Formats: sequence, C-alpha cells, structure tokens
Amino acid sequence: MPYLLISALVASLLVPAPVSRDGWHSLFDGETLAGWTTTGGRYDGKAVWGVEDGAITGREGPGRAGGLIYTETTWSDFEMSFDAWVDYPFDSGVFVRMRPDQDGMQFTLDNRPGGETGALYSGGYFLHNPEGESHWKQEAWNQVRVRVAGNPMHLEMWVNGTKTTDYRLPDGTRPLASEGLIGLQVHGGGNAVEGARAAFRNIQLKPLPAGSGEYWSQDKAGGMRLTAAGARAGWESLFNGKDLTGWQGAGEGSGYEVREGVLAFLVDGSSPHLFTAQDHKNFQLRLDFKIARGANSGLFLRADRNSGNPAYSGREVQILDDHHWEEDTKSKLKPWQFSGSLYGSVAPAKKDALRPNGDWNTMVVTLKGPRMITVLNGTILYDVNTEELKPMQGPPFAERAATGFIGLQRHAPGSVDGDAYAWFRNLYLREMP
Repeated sequence: MPYLLISALVASLLVPAPVSRDGWHSLFDGETLAGWTTTGGRYDGKAVWGVEDGAITGREGPGRAGGLIYTETTWSDFEMSFDAWVDYPFDSGVFVRMRPDQDGMQFTLDNRPGGETGALYSGGYFLHNPEGESHWKQEAWNQVRVRVAGNPMHLEMWVNGTKTTDYRLPDGTRPLASEGLIGLQVHGGGNAVEGARAAFRNIQLKPLPAGSGEYWSQDKAGGMRLTAAGARAGWESLFNGKDLTGWQGAGEGSGYEVREGVLAFLVDGSSPHLFTAQDHKNFQLRLDFKIARGANSGLFLRADRNSGNPAYSGREVQILDDHHWEEDTKSKLKPWQFSGSLYGSVAPAKKDALRPNGDWNTMVVTLKGPRMITVLNGTILYDVNTEELKPMQGPPFAERAATGFIGLQRHAPGSVDGDAYAWFRNLYLREMP
C-alpha cells in the first residue's frame, strides 16, 4: 500500500478526541507518553524522554546523545499550541512533516549563546531569525504557537503572543514532505550543563482544511491566480496580465508590451525602467522571469522616485545572462554582478541557480527594515543586514531611501534574437509590518 494511503489510514485511527468545539485536539494527556514514539521520523536518537511534572521532558542520552520524540499520527496542515521550557544553554526545536524518506522542517528553539528562536532549518537554514530570542523568557514557561500549511509550506510561529516567524518557502524549493509526524527535539552534543532539559506541556493541535496554504492556482501556461487563502495571507497582484495598470514607464515610457499574460521588455524603446505607481517599505515580493541571450535587467527595490539611479537610491537585485555574458562581451563579471546579487554589494552564494536562457525562473525577495533575503529558484542567495554592509558601489544603505518604488530595469542588450529580451509574469507582493 502506498505510504500516503497508509498514513491517511493511521491518521484516521489515531486522531485524538477533540477537547473543544473549535476543532482543537489534545496531543498529550499530561501523564504518559501515549500517542508518542521515539522512532520513525528520520532523526531518531538516544535522548531520554519521559513525563515530569505534567510535561513531556527530554534530556541528553548516553554520550550526550540527542534525538526526537514524535507524534504517532501524521499531520499535514495544522496549528499547534504548547508551552515550552528550554534550559539555558540548551538546544531544542519543533519539527513538522517528518518522514523517514523525506525532509520536513524545523522551527528552532535554540536557547544557547548566539542561538535563534523561530528560525527555519532543514538540511540548512531556510530562514535565520536572530531577533526571535528577544521574545523568549529564561527560566520560565513560554507559550508557543506554530502554523504549517500548503506546499510549498507557509510557516508561522508566535512566542508569548508575538509573531516571530512568517515565511512561505519559495516556489522551486527542493521537494519537502507534504505530511508527516511532528517531533520535539533534544539536540545533543552541545555545551549544556548535565541534566539540562527541554520540556513541553499543554500540547494542542487544530487540523486545517485542505488548501489552507495554497495561495495560488496555476493554469497550463504557468499563469497564477490568487486563491482566497492567498488573499487572506495578504498577497496582492502587482500585474494584472492585461495591461500596465499600476505601473509607469520612466522617460518616454516605450519598450514594454503585454502579451498573453506576460510582460515583455522590447529591444526597441527608450524607457530605462518600469516602476510601480505606489511606494513600498517592508514587503515580500515574488515574480517569475526569463531572459534571452545577452539580456541585462534588474529588480529595483525601495527606489527613490525623486532621485537618480534607482540601483543606488534604493537596492537592485541583478538579472543578467550569466551563461554567456563574459563570453559574448569579452569581459569579466565582478562577483556582485551575477544574477541574484545585491548589485554593488553582495555576491550570490550560488552562481548556478539561474536556469538556462528561455526557461522561467522564480525570485522571492523579503525586505524588512535593513534585512534583505533573496531566493532564486529555491536557493537562498543571501540573508543580510544591509546597514552592516560596505557597498563597493553606491552610498551606504543607511543613507538610501527607507521606502520607494519597485522597478524592473530595461537595460536593453545590443543584439538578441527576436524583438524582446526579458519577460516577467506572476508578480505578487504582500506588505509586512
């Protein structure tokens, strides 16, 4: 029997009885480990688990061994609420969608010097969260709530009533499990004092309806439309697929055309960039793009509409034909000129994230205060505090606009096949506080 069918059958047999009318279930009876197991979730170990003072409590095992304890029930989309106590210094976390054959995701509860609360980790960091620890109380019970929905997952976390994490994995992210066990962690192998513990109590879960995290529907041509869930999550379309409503062309405004739901940048025309009619400050932006050989474009963020070059009055994420540029132009690119780079400042962590010319790419950029995260085709290119950077071109970011337009650069190449060289579609944005 296929794994998913087995999981569905097991879930139907093991779902705990509801304890309230609004759909919440208790995952822990406060006295025993009934409904929990230490095997079968990919990160099995020799940590010691038991029930102490009404809480599931984990400590390092022999040889400072760590390990997880998992629910016996698989879950997909859900909200989960619990109280957590993590001694200092000690490393713990909450794992979701755990399977023996596929990765899930971890919300970190790393209560050590330099540790992070509410970061997202799965074989590497998807999201750092250095500010999360400011909401964690030492030597006390902390109320934690997590929400997991959709595929790619939208992951949210609240600590003591404050949202610390709100992140949707970018389209194109390597496949992660769509359902699985929930795990509580003892990391092990750290610098914890002998007998340090991670404890969890009042563990409640509310299953979410199917599709709760699906923010877009997609047609056969790749066009995306917001679902009701996407709209509730705050996403809005920046491009209607029909015309340039909400956008303006710099200069004479020529060089753009909407073709079958796609925004084409034409070789002929004089406008240097297309920009939004509204300014934006803190936001997450996703878009698809593809380029022709020799293309040179870019994404402008928080650019000052009353100033000069938007790459330096705001920020530019480079879009360039990395595959042929040096060969065709007989030049050498600087590290901060490759696609996805923060132009003039930060090189992409991976240079081969850009797909071949003519293939669609997905870019997601999160900009909140001085922090900027750029993801290309599911690969995190950088996660930086821009005010700590020393740009190699342009003024310090602290001197640049704090709010401004979003723009698409039309930096036309000398020669391409056809009448267009760059195409954009599926532009969506959600404002962040």
